Amino acid sequence: MNQAIVQSSGGITLVGGAPVSAALFRIAQQRAPVIVAADGGANRCLSQGIAPAAVIGDMDSISPAARAAVPSERFHHIPEQDTTDFDKALRSVDAPFVIAIGFVGARVDHGLAVLTTLVRQQRPCVLLGPQDVVFHAPPRLQLDLRRKDRFSLYPLARISGRSTGLDWPIDGLDLAPDTRVGTSNRVSTGRVTLELSGPGMLCILPRARLDQALSALMAAARAESRSL
Repeated sequence: MNQAIVQSSGGITLVGGAPVSAALFRIAQQRAPVIVAADGGANRCLSQGIAPAAVIGDMDSISPAARAAVPSERFHHIPEQDTTDFDKALRSVDAPFVIAIGFVGARVDHGLAVLTTLVRQQRPCVLLGPQDVVFHAPPRLQLDLRRKDRFSLYPLARISGRSTGLDWPIDGLDLAPDTRVGTSNRVSTGRVTLELSGPGMLCILPRARLDQALSALMAAARAESRSL
């Protein structure tokens, strides 16, 4: 991991180049007011009248208008080609949590690379899209949700585990992307717990559960920090 370019005691909103509504910008900025753009995300920020605190990436997607509008000292060029701009930007910020917008809903290959980065970096980061919030699950997780909420699990590796609070528990199941996945499960009791055998599990919740996802991820991070 390279040295942090942007540090914040609160949350950071990381903006990518995919389409982002004004509503999503407001939702993210209310919770994570420091705005960082991943390469072409600077174009999205400026379209909303927002000047990012930093622009991080290989700089191949920034418009001339964005280059002219953002002070040159805020550009941080990372030229490597074996990682995505999302990866470059996420590893270059230091904050209790990150809300990432503008990374879902466009090209499928870009979206898959973003999900891979979530698993690889294993930090409190939530992808916020028009319909969903997506995050990488820590080994132990507890969420306070609402009965009948959609709760999808999608493994990017072979994983087993235990759950409570779901209509269809995962106890005794081997989940993997090429065999069994756990999409379209539902919350049965309001409180959901997960214990997983290892990294690689993505959780996908309704967009309205962003705050619950953030609270659960930060609580899990604090618990892991105390155990070290």
